[in-house]
Amino acid sequence: MSDRPASQRVFLIGGTGTIGRAAARALVQAGHEVVCLVRPGTAPLPEFAGATVRFGQVTDPASLARDGFCGERFDALVSCLTSRTGAPKDAWAIEHDAHVAALDAAKAAGVRHMVLLSAICVQKPLLVFQHAKLAFEKKLMESGIDYSIVRATAFFKSLSGQIERVKQGKSFLVFGDGTKTACKPISDDDLARFIAGCLNAPDRRNRILPIGGPGEAITPRQQAEHLFALLGQKPRISGVPVALLDTIIFVLSALGRVVPAMRDKAELARIGRYYATESMLVLDPATGQYSADDTPSTGSQTLFDFYARLIAGKASIDRGEHAVF
Repeated sequence: MSDRPASQRVFLIGGTGTIGRAAARALVQAGHEVVCLVRPGTAPLPEFAGATVRFGQVTDPASLARDGFCGERFDALVSCLTSRTGAPKDAWAIEHDAHVAALDAAKAAGVRHMVLLSAICVQKPLLVFQHAKLAFEKKLMESGIDYSIVRATAFFKSLSGQIERVKQGKSFLVFGDGTKTACKPISDDDLARFIAGCLNAPDRRNRILPIGGPGEAITPRQQAEHLFALLGQKPRISGVPVALLDTIIFVLSALGRVVPAMRDKAELARIGRYYATESMLVLDPATGQYSADDTPSTGSQTLFDFYARLIAGKASIDRGEHAVF
């Protein structure tokens, strides 16, 4: 008898992002029959090898049913879908509305389990996209189907944006002294394998699952020090005062009262401030403190190993809107 988990028919949305591509590959490698819905015109991706690719609009309920599910039956819905910017209109359209439409279409297709990639930062919701994510999480938990809500910590690509500036002789920028926040970074592949593993893991059903990568939690200052060590350089670390972000937010918010486009920019500045001042670890609601010990870990790939591969030209990143500096 094979020890391989039972194969399921899986509908994947959000498959063109970096985590989504890794999830598609992990689901296929786990033996599942995978159907990925992507935007019309999307170029072929190597990560989709072994999966069926269909073209449609995840934001259009009619397209989801007609072009995606096609009247067929599925066992599970996996979502790695997320808004590109976190701006209010985009956040509600993607984090909430598109997910509600996908969930409704999935239930009509017989789906009894949804695996949702969320974010660990929704524990302390101060931003529009966090409230949109939580609103859908609530609907999913009340939907009557099984759920696995994966709240991941920081991604490697989000923490790799300063490598080029450091290689150019510039300093590594941190907020404050770089020791006030920490995270357990997780790689695309380790997170994807965790997501795929939720399909056949009874102990991951009907649970909210915070997850980070292997090893101890690390601060921005530790990231900087290790990066300089890998480059064989003396650390040059410059502190950026959080008050600077507060000033930017104040100005953009004031401008947003008369120039609507500034409202989104103000929200993006708030997002930047949030990640500058909050740890991406499990939050104890009783104490208001973040805990590395309470943040589960998975996988084997570390951020510092990834830094070494980037420096050696053996890896690359496409951060998109994940850029901060």
